[in-house]
Amino acid sequence: MSKLGIFVNRQTLSSSEQLTALVKFRDVAESMGHTAEFIFPVDIKKIPKLDALFIRANTDPMNTTYVAARMAQMYGVPVIDDPSSIQICADKINMYMHLQKKNVSMPRTLFLKKKELDAAQAEELFEELGVPLILKEPSTSFSVRVEKVENVDELLKVAKRFFKLSDWIVVQEYIESRFDWRVGVLNGSLLYACRYIIPSETFKIQASVNGHIVYCDVESVPADQVPPDVIELGKAAGNAIGKGMYGVDIKESNGKLYVIEVNDNPSLEGGEDAHYPDMFRKIITYLTTGETTGHADDPSDQAYGPHGFEGEYGLGAAASLVQPVALVENDVYSYKIDFSEH
Repeated sequence: MSKLGIFVNRQTLSSSEQLTALVKFRDVAESMGHTAEFIFPVDIKKIPKLDALFIRANTDPMNTTYVAARMAQMYGVPVIDDPSSIQICADKINMYMHLQKKNVSMPRTLFLKKKELDAAQAEELFEELGVPLILKEPSTSFSVRVEKVENVDELLKVAKRFFKLSDWIVVQEYIESRFDWRVGVLNGSLLYACRYIIPSETFKIQASVNGHIVYCDVESVPADQVPPDVIELGKAAGNAIGKGMYGVDIKESNGKLYVIEVNDNPSLEGGEDAHYPDMFRKIITYLTTGETTGHADDPSDQAYGPHGFEGEYGLGAAASLVQPVALVENDVYSYKIDFSEH
């Protein structure tokens, strides 16, 4: 019998859907012979006494969820999400660099530095990537600070706003679709698959429209009805990040598949498990019997720090790959948050 901790906060429990899912998770754990309790930030000192920790609060290297993950790691407590996955997925440039390194299919993507941006540069971006373009501020989540721009004036306006928060922004080609595949991956294996039906009012799975938040619809899809290529791409994207639990968003356009995002703390309360009744059991089994060592034993697989990518992804080498305008080698490279480990 193992003692499981479910790390939550007020925001987690303010959602009836999340609370229902977590109570179900606890009930499944108890039916398997384990004990499970909710761990709040004020209870963080309990983590060393746990056998496993399941984080179900918004993850970010700057809040208590990351502290909880690092504490679990330090005391040898298996944890989802692990600290490295939080670091990588909290920073979209970091995440996309991992996908690029493993040759995972994704939209054409450029990383734009603040000092490079002017009208001529903006025009070049449209010429290279097409119209419209998608701009993302690197620390965004839940589709916040993700904007579609149609012309140079819009690009400069949105970029100026994003550059107040970060020295870099992500620029991507626009992939049109009316739904995203969401592939849940756990330790490199399929956990669930569903479609996120994009609201007609927007191009995102969640957006504010006329002062109201509109959400995507979730359609759980049985594994045998999911195109095998979608599942394989989801697994590849998850493996590019680590060995934890991920939600991989995939778009299909003109017969091609593109990974749009990899999320380290994916939704489990939207009906994703409708055709996957063993979803929680799989998570619990992995936490209690799976590998407990970190996935980043090889330095080349460590979370990339924003002040320098190693090897072929060092500044200078990476610049020609991901930058519209080549950077000078050893040029200063920084975000508003330093995710590097010291």
